[in-house]
Amino acid sequence: MSADYAISTSANRPRAIIIGSGFGGLAAAVRLGARGYDVTVLEQLDRPGGRGRVFVQDGFTFDSGPTIITAPFLFEELWRLCGKTFSDDIDLRVLDPYYRVMFDDGGHFDAFADDTTMKKEIARISPEDVEGYTRFMQHSERLFRIGFEKFGHIPFDKLSQMIGIVPDLVRARADRSVYATVCDYVKHPHLRFALSYHPLFIGGNPFRASSIYCMISYFERHWGVHFAMGGTGALVKGLVGLIEGQGGVLRTKAEVAEITVENRRATGVRLASGETIAADIVVSNADTATTYAKLLAKAPRKCWTDRKLDRAAYSMSVFVWYFGTRRKYPQVQPHTILVGPRYGAHVADIFDRKVLAEDFSLYLYRPTAIDPSLAPEGCDTFYALSPVPHMDSGVDWASKAEPYRQAIAKRLSETLLPGLEDEVITSRIFTPQHFQDVLQSRKGAAFGFEAALTQSAWFRPHNRSEDIKGLYLVGAGTHPGAGVPTVLSSARVLDAVVPDPRSLLETC
Repeated sequence: MSADYAISTSANRPRAIIIGSGFGGLAAAVRLGARGYDVTVLEQLDRPGGRGRVFVQDGFTFDSGPTIITAPFLFEELWRLCGKTFSDDIDLRVLDPYYRVMFDDGGHFDAFADDTTMKKEIARISPEDVEGYTRFMQHSERLFRIGFEKFGHIPFDKLSQMIGIVPDLVRARADRSVYATVCDYVKHPHLRFALSYHPLFIGGNPFRASSIYCMISYFERHWGVHFAMGGTGALVKGLVGLIEGQGGVLRTKAEVAEITVENRRATGVRLASGETIAADIVVSNADTATTYAKLLAKAPRKCWTDRKLDRAAYSMSVFVWYFGTRRKYPQVQPHTILVGPRYGAHVADIFDRKVLAEDFSLYLYRPTAIDPSLAPEGCDTFYALSPVPHMDSGVDWASKAEPYRQAIAKRLSETLLPGLEDEVITSRIFTPQHFQDVLQSRKGAAFGFEAALTQSAWFRPHNRSEDIKGLYLVGAGTHPGAGVPTVLSSARVLDAVVPDPRSLLETC
C-alpha cells in the first residue's frame, strides 16, 4: 500500500481534515466528501483501518479488530452517497447460526437467526424459559426502537435532548443492568450468560451497563449477523476506494501531534514531522480522551479537562493472539465463545479489581470457515481474544504476554483445537500495551470510555466538541458508542452538526 491513496483536491471546496482511518473516520470522510468538502484523512500507521486494519503474515490474512457486521444498511448508505452499489464491491454472507457459546461444564448454546429454531434451542437447554425468552425478545425490540432507531443517529449536544429522552429511559428501566434485566426473563445460567454478555463486545460490564444494551439481541435478529468475504479488510478497502473516487486524500504514516487552535477554533493540525496543514474543520477519529489530553494539550478546555478525563471510567482492554495453523479445523465455526468457570467474579476482576485472573473466557474467530482464501491452502486463520483489565492493572505485559498466550493455547488444545500447540506456524500478540502505545488509546482501553448510562448520550463527549469550535468527533469514544454500527452512526451524526460547506465559503 502506498502512503497516498489519492491525490486530487479542489481549491473551491472547504478542507476537512480527518484524524484516523478507523471505520468512523472513513465513514466521516465519505459523508463529508459527498457534501462537498475537500477531505484529507491522516493515519498514523502504515495502513488504513485503525483498530479494524488488516495485516498479512506468512501468507495468513488477519483482521486485527472487528469481525462481525450487523447493520449492513449503514455501509450501503455510504456506497449510495457515492452513486455506487455496495453489493457490487462487497460480498456479504449471512451467518446462521451466528455463533456458538461453549460453557465450562460442557454445555453449549447456538444463536440462530430463525426465531423458531432459536426457540427450539432455548427449549433444548431449558423448556421452562421459552416463554420468558419470547418476552425478553419483545423487550429487546422495544429497546432497539428507542436506543437505536430513535436516538442512535441524532446529536446529543444539548441538555434539552437528554431531558427529552428521560421518559423513555424511565419506562425502559435503563437504570438497571443488562444482567439484572435478563434475569427477570430467564432462569437457566447458560441462557442468562448468552443473553447478557453482549456489552463485553463494546467494552461494557454486563453487570452495570444500562439495560438499553439488551437491544443487541434484537439488533442481531433484525438485520442478521454477516461476514464480509475477504474479511473486514474488504470493507476498509472498499471505503478507501469511495474516498479516492470522491477526490479525497488518505495519507498513512502521518501522525498528528497537535490540533492547532486559534481563538478557541480548530484551524488544522501539526504532524509529528513538523508539517502543518490548515483546515476549515477537523474531525477526530482518534481515541477521544487522547484527542483532548494530547492533541489539545495546549488548548483551553472548560469541559473535557485533564481532571475530568482522569475521573472518567474506561473500558476493559483485550489480549488478542493471532495465529495460523498448518492444518484445518473444520468442526470450528466462524465465531465461538468459550466461557470460563466464573462469569460475574471474572467480570469484576476485569472492571473493578483490575487484576489478571488465571482463568479466562475467550472469543475464537475462524474466518477461514467461510473464506479459505485468508490462509494458505490446507491451513486455517484464527484469533483468540480474551477480555482483560486495562493498564491501570499494573500488569507487566512484556513478561506476562507469553505465559498468558501459552495458557490460551493449552485451553484451546484441550477443547476446540486438539494438538494446537504443534500446529501453529505463525503467531502475533496484541496486549493492552499495544492499545496504549501503538493505537494511543488512553489506559490501553480497547473501546474508549466504558459503556455506562452516566457516560452515554449527553454525558458522553459530543460529536460537536464542547470545547473547540470547528472540531468534531467520531468513533467509539463519542456518541453513540463502540461497535461497528454505532461507530458508523457517529459519522452519520455529523450530517446534523457539521455546517454546509457553502456556508463556510460564504464567510471567507
